[in-house]
Amino acid sequence: MADDDAAPGIDYRALLHDALIGVVRNLLRLAATDGLPGDHHFFLSFRTDAPGVEMAARLFRQNPQEMTIVLQHQYWNLQVDDDAFGVTLKFGGAPERLVVPFAALTAFVDPSVPFGLRLQALAEPEPAAAGEPAAEAPASEPAAAVASAPREAGTVVDFAAFRKRE
Repeated sequence: MADDDAAPGIDYRALLHDALIGVVRNLLRLAATDGLPGDHHFFLSFRTDAPGVEMAARLFRQNPQEMTIVLQHQYWNLQVDDDAFGVTLKFGGAPERLVVPFAALTAFVDPSVPFGLRLQALAEPEPAAAGEPAAEAPASEPAAAVASAPREAGTVVDFAAFRKRE
């Protein structure tokens, strides 16, 4: 059988990414209908420059690439659909509506447990310059202990300092 006749392979990276986004979507749906139980609270990091993100221009100027929001005590009108979530939060005392497509998420953390997921976008590989190897798209990667992962610029923040001590 010739290579061009071969059946396409299974894209496990995309399947895993979809499954992890499903976890976040389900958690946000629970929070939208039932609120957050106990000490649970969510840190959601996302690309502000991703297609479909809706936010006030002043917030975008302050966060032109990535932003982390916290859903804990003061959030309103959390709405979740299959492709995005919307929520109203206060920034500098002023309520602002955000709409974030799930494809824009880069990380999810519930530091009360601790539990976290690193959700890197499934970008197309960039074309390689002459003499350089082709870049691979980053994979979605579960990180049950994100708080202990080393910090990389623009990815996961160590939230251990924010955890409630008993």
